Amino acid sequence: MFTFTPLLGALSESTASQSLLEFDGGVKILVDVGWDESFNVELLKELEKHVPTLSLILLTHATVPHIAAYAHCCKHIPLFTRIPVYATQPVINLGRTLTQELYSATPLAATTIPQTSLNEVAYAYPQASLAGSNLLLQPPTSEEIGKYFSLIQALKYSQPHQPIPSPFSPPLNGLTITAYNSGHTLGGTIWQIQHGLESIVYAVDWNQARENVFSGAAWVGSRAGAGGTEVIEQLRKPTALICSSRTPEAPLARSKRDEQLLESIKLCISRGGTVLIPTDSSARILELAYLLDHAWSAETEKGNEVFKNTKLYLCGRTVHSTIKYAESSLEWMDESMVREFEAVADGLKRANGEADGTKKGPFAFKHMKSLERKAQIDHVLKEAAEDSEPRGRVILASDSSLEWGFSKDVLQAIASDPRNLVILTEKPSLGANNKPSLARILWEWWKERRDGVATEQTSSGDTFEQVYGGGRELNISITKRQALEGNELTVYQQWLATQRQLHAALQSGAGAELEASADVVDDASSETSSESEGSVTQQQGKALNVSTTLAQAGRKKVVLKDEDLGITILLKKKGVYDFDVRGKKGRERMFPIAIRRKRNDEFGEVIRPEEYLRAEEREEADGQDDGQLGNKFEQGLGKKRKWEDVAASGKGGSGPNKRSQTNRNSSATGEPDTEALANGGAETDVLDTLEDEVEDILGPSKLVVSSETVAVRLRIAAVDFSGLHDKRSLNMLIPLIQPRKLILVAGSEDETLSLASDCRKLLSAKLGASQEQGIDVFTPAAGTTVDASVDTNAWVVKLADPLVKRLKWQNLRGMGIVTVTGVLQPGGGVVLTEEGEDAAHNKRLKIEDAKESSSSAITVLGSNSSTPASIPTLDVIPTNLVSSVRSAAQPLHVGDLRLADLRKVMQTAGHKAEFRGEGVLVIDDCVKVRKSGTGRVELESVALPVDVTGAGAGPGALSTMSGIMASSAAGGTFYAVKRKIYEGLAVVAGA
Repeated sequence: MFTFTPLLGALSESTASQSLLEFDGGVKILVDVGWDESFNVELLKELEKHVPTLSLILLTHATVPHIAAYAHCCKHIPLFTRIPVYATQPVINLGRTLTQELYSATPLAATTIPQTSLNEVAYAYPQASLAGSNLLLQPPTSEEIGKYFSLIQALKYSQPHQPIPSPFSPPLNGLTITAYNSGHTLGGTIWQIQHGLESIVYAVDWNQARENVFSGAAWVGSRAGAGGTEVIEQLRKPTALICSSRTPEAPLARSKRDEQLLESIKLCISRGGTVLIPTDSSARILELAYLLDHAWSAETEKGNEVFKNTKLYLCGRTVHSTIKYAESSLEWMDESMVREFEAVADGLKRANGEADGTKKGPFAFKHMKSLERKAQIDHVLKEAAEDSEPRGRVILASDSSLEWGFSKDVLQAIASDPRNLVILTEKPSLGANNKPSLARILWEWWKERRDGVATEQTSSGDTFEQVYGGGRELNISITKRQALEGNELTVYQQWLATQRQLHAALQSGAGAELEASADVVDDASSETSSESEGSVTQQQGKALNVSTTLAQAGRKKVVLKDEDLGITILLKKKGVYDFDVRGKKGRERMFPIAIRRKRNDEFGEVIRPEEYLRAEEREEADGQDDGQLGNKFEQGLGKKRKWEDVAASGKGGSGPNKRSQTNRNSSATGEPDTEALANGGAETDVLDTLEDEVEDILGPSKLVVSSETVAVRLRIAAVDFSGLHDKRSLNMLIPLIQPRKLILVAGSEDETLSLASDCRKLLSAKLGASQEQGIDVFTPAAGTTVDASVDTNAWVVKLADPLVKRLKWQNLRGMGIVTVTGVLQPGGGVVLTEEGEDAAHNKRLKIEDAKESSSSAITVLGSNSSTPASIPTLDVIPTNLVSSVRSAAQPLHVGDLRLADLRKVMQTAGHKAEFRGEGVLVIDDCVKVRKSGTGRVELESVALPVDVTGAGAGPGALSTMSGIMASSAAGGTFYAVKRKIYEGLAVVAGA
């Protein structure tokens, strides 16, 4: 059984993605924890209901629609951090930087507390004081975000993995997950999930085409002989294919797309304008930044003065970390990136051995300056407004929605100048409440073309359009954080105390607090390392917090009900010694017990190596520790530490609370800052010295929203850099994948229904059936569950001992294969009284329940029945029926021939074998082997006509004999190839 429920993003303009997959036995998998730019906490209510039943979580892309709500769920939803999460390493790294920038850029990400929740605890306070108040939840800090993402387990492409379920999940029963490259983003994933007979392929937001940085999706295999027209075996014929239906409106080839972007930029900077390119901060920004920096390098080498005088800026609060992670993830990118890095690495050493530091890799940008602070952005924009001579500037900033990040600030500053240009790189989405973002409003203006269009032409002759803003007014919302005071602060504290009690009760119900109490009682076995000591301290603090919260509940007259405590009332409440378990399920039927937690890793129980030191080794280690402590505090005993000493001991003043400045290290190392030289040393120094004003509000706060109206006079252009698949790719691949069920999600209603109609026609034509008899194509709405199970012909039978003795097994690639022909005895076991073939008529069948159907017998087996008589038995065919069924058992060839393997086998046998053309294997220049799309193997041999009748002792006798030898050689090769092909297959028949 397999059911699918899209929680967000189905039949909707919203790009937020959350999907729930449920298998037999109650196994539930959540794929993606996405959000949209509204950051509405109500969108997560349905997800919160399923958290106590989730088995594991899979993440596909490091973008806002796929991962933005992960940190919020970890901080504010109980039990969420106890669910195993799996993703690729680039998704983990870039998702961390994206989330950190998100919470530092806008207070909206912290989300507001629903008014209904506040009203439940504010009955004792004036309601008028809370009308319209937007009290904010405490956002996760950067350290907490790093801790949450460190819990994610990293996987590699094409490596099957059996995950570990959550503590409250049923057994996974051999469930296997495998990640495949999806394109679109760095580390983006197509998930293949195998559970029993169910094979599910989850492919949302993928791209088949190769790009500058990202390689294409791994649908089509690159093995020899496939010819580039076959889907890899692991993704072929799945039980259900879950695919996104969102496609670009006007897709372009990569060369034309890049050319159109660069021509649009060139037209703007040639007249001294500023170009704003809004994009995300972790995924698609890598493709754009790489393209622009390399284009600038090519143009400056040609002596183009327009590009030389134009400055490139990469703006984002975590762009340094993003680029750093990209530099260490080249193996996840396209092969061209790897080759470029290898070429740069080979050129780092000159002939005399000196290092060449002009370029260090594909992402060591030479012309692009990274800006991480708002003060730097303001300085660049102010300089652009005060320039006596217009100079072009190109600003690549996050986010693509223009609702948060530096892109919003840049748009607000440049909107009134008609020389400027904003380039939208993807179709913006609508939020769940259908409220358009700033990018969506500009997109609609670009489609309307109300105030005129400027038609331009590229160097290759293609035309593109730029739409005039025309002075239309754009309302920009400005969000700020403000500290709570008065009744608002009191109500917030009351609400927070209630939430802590509820969370503590939920966690204690799941066993978290019971384990914590066990660690407090017996922590000697838990303190195995410094890390485990920290975790024990954290568990002790958690237990103390729970006790403190319960103690404060009496003073604040906010107590938990007995129904909330459940079975844990026997531990939490004094004087209670009985609990009614009638009608209860699960843990509510068992007495709570404190279980002692053991510290284990993948190798077993964790040990402390220092406990096994010899006496002399322990004395030596203690002496080294004493010496280090003595040197450290020799001059500081009894004296106060000065700030200069603390700063000097912190490696140049980079303490934990101080922003790291990566661009200031060049003077310390003595190497020239090539980035500073490329962008102008004076300006680079000025930008590096600018710091933002610190306005940290650590305590409770509320959201204050104001608006500002700006007149938009700049030009608007759109070049699709979304990196999504187009309809052509879907129409080509879906018939090749041949799914048994197709589920379309992640798209608007119109494009989803249109694509569903096209897919029904394609799949029906592939099967040669009508659309009514074809494959089911589902288009569920958000919150709707569809049953995508497929009926399979699989039964469980018991083989009689005489039949087992007659089986002739054949080995094929490590598997045993046999064809069985026998008589099926329904629902009975076989008891033999005599041995031998001629004792068949003396068999006594002991049938306990002949009236049971085979389906009921299988049902009993599935419920772990201990009565083997309920299983149907396959026995030897009686002697009088052997002749009648012998003709029905036809020989059968089992196996899959791979041309690459055949090539190796023929080369090992001494033949010449090589690939020529598309998937054609040529052996000894006379035999061709090809494999059709249906799996049929075709052999062609070169026939040499030889006239042997006139062979004699004349002059032509030698040529005739050579022809006979060539013909025999060709025939020998043909039969040798045929023999090797049959050796690679298993030929089985009836037993």
